[in-house]
Amino acid sequence: MSGKDITLSPDERDVYFKFIEWLKQSWYGVPESDFLLPYVAARYTPQEAALLTGMPFSPKTLSELSELTKTNVDMLRQKLDELASKGLVYKQVKDGSERYHLHDVFTNYRGFGWPGSHAQYSQAVGPLQHKYITGGLMSPWQNVKEKGLRVLPIDAAIEDTRGVLPYEEIRKILDKVEYFSVSHCPCRHANNLNPDSPDCQYPTEVCLHFDKLGRYIVENGMGREITRQETEEILKHSADLGLIHGISNQQEKPDTICNCCRDCCIWFLAMNKYGHKGSLTPSNFRITVNQSTCTGCGLCVKRCPMQALTLQDMPSAKGRKTIAKGKDGRQRELSNKTGHVSQLNTELCIGCGVCAYKCPSQSLSLVRNAAEHHPPMTGRDWAMEFISTRKPA
Repeated sequence: MSGKDITLSPDERDVYFKFIEWLKQSWYGVPESDFLLPYVAARYTPQEAALLTGMPFSPKTLSELSELTKTNVDMLRQKLDELASKGLVYKQVKDGSERYHLHDVFTNYRGFGWPGSHAQYSQAVGPLQHKYITGGLMSPWQNVKEKGLRVLPIDAAIEDTRGVLPYEEIRKILDKVEYFSVSHCPCRHANNLNPDSPDCQYPTEVCLHFDKLGRYIVENGMGREITRQETEEILKHSADLGLIHGISNQQEKPDTICNCCRDCCIWFLAMNKYGHKGSLTPSNFRITVNQSTCTGCGLCVKRCPMQALTLQDMPSAKGRKTIAKGKDGRQRELSNKTGHVSQLNTELCIGCGVCAYKCPSQSLSLVRNAAEHHPPMTGRDWAMEFISTRKPA
């Protein structure tokens, strides 16, 4: 379905076009696409679009919004609370009063997927959202160096942890969190709602959110509160499955850790669909391969999300024995049965550690890059970086 195919009255089209023009004033803008109008029309009713046209993108009190929209405070509260539960507006309570602001089109996509709903509304919106994600939404990221998510390396895969900085270490990041929540992955959920895409093999309820964002999500029915222990269990299970930890790309107060897969994650889709140079912003680590102990099993090749690892022929390695420690702590003898060893393309490696985490012979590990790259200090710094380098919508 394209914008030409959708059935709307002239008045409805006018409402949606005005709303889209307003959304273009946000930090993200509104990337054009044949699927934009059908997606917006499915996500918002005409009444919702009309109400939200002109609504600020920064928090305002109910009294301020009541005056702006010429709507009774109690009626406006009810409407905005409904929209907050749909992930269309942000709600927070500060100093005893409610504040609301309109979500941009990028945050809107996230809010749709967090509840993981399969209700009729979700079934209608999901396929259109997936088409918009793969047909326009990610186009502004072509020239952006600082992606929305930065790779958070798996601790257990790091060879020498002495040089790890606080914003690179999961334990130290979680030490500063007061409120933990989990939601469904919006990328995976959109993929699974699209009848033209095969269902993803990985679980969806793995999207972690903290503090202010976490409270908003839970209070509006888009996720559930969990403990730190549950958070760590989700991270470990995700690492076991081969998912990539992606954290908010800022040093101070990151509010999200995603657990991404190559087939559904929007950053990988941008790389594969639009030919962007990379997916998530890489970590400060890269994999190193000890070919003298590699058994050529190929597990790392299967787990690498960037296809940075390949097997190369080394006939002299065939039959070679390697002593490795198993999960039970006992040493065991492994044999290279193929005469192959792993080889890394360093230009493709993003330093996630997914391959090293499960290497049976412990022949892979993460080592620190000689040249370090430090992410933006705050979310505002990151947003300014995005705005200055994005491809015009």
